[in-house]
Amino acid sequence: MAKITIPALQNMKREGQKIFGVVAWDVHMAQIADRAGADIISVGDTVGHNLWGQSNPLEISMDQMITVTQAVRRGTKNALLSADFPYGPLQEGADSAVRAAIRFVKEAGVDMIKLDGAADFPEATTALVKAGIPVWAQFGVTPQTALSYGMEYGAMNRADAHVPAGMTDRLIAEAKMLEEAGASMLDFTNSGPVVGPKVVEQIGIPVIGGFGGGPWLDGRVRMANAAIGYNAKSLDSDAENYANVAKIIHSALTELGADVRAARQIKGTPAAK
Repeated sequence: MAKITIPALQNMKREGQKIFGVVAWDVHMAQIADRAGADIISVGDTVGHNLWGQSNPLEISMDQMITVTQAVRRGTKNALLSADFPYGPLQEGADSAVRAAIRFVKEAGVDMIKLDGAADFPEATTALVKAGIPVWAQFGVTPQTALSYGMEYGAMNRADAHVPAGMTDRLIAEAKMLEEAGASMLDFTNSGPVVGPKVVEQIGIPVIGGFGGGPWLDGRVRMANAAIGYNAKSLDSDAENYANVAKIIHSALTELGADVRAARQIKGTPAAK
């Protein structure tokens, strides 16, 4: 597999090929995703909340994001590597965002920076691009924007959704604004099957979706841990997924414990002489 580049992703959009993205937080998951053919490996800032047990998703620090991104970089060979800012650098202004992005490039070797809430900070997108750092800009429907239109949050993702015309126009305008600001790709949150295709049609750069996305977009990005059921709550879940790694791990560790307690040689170690 050839090394993925931003022009290659943009060509995939032109040719109607779907872009496959995976969120990973460690070297092994990155290696596996890379070998599985992921086009993008994204280091999400929810690592603190979803993997490390931090109670507040805003708690993750810049130093922690650099460390986890360095690990993912070591496992990423072919995919394009993106990383999220933690809360702070983007909100502090364009200069702060550029300084943080430079750290990610120099210390963690990222290929792209993903800016959450980029529609509120288009000047930061332009500043990063001027500094030579590609941007994956996120925008879309939040609980607050849905409420402002008198719409139930999540309703956009239903096939029968009634989307106010003003919301459609606003989201298309935000997408165009971010494209004009220099973004290389967009991340459309809660795109929905009504508005999503309209944005994809009118935007020349790839429009990818994670939460609330769908096959109507140019591609999808999915958190690897969620896709494979690698979390403790999956032990009690019968939800359909691509795997339930939590149950496999629980079974394996239970068997390991039984061998230890029974004074048997444990699997995977040299036999005792």
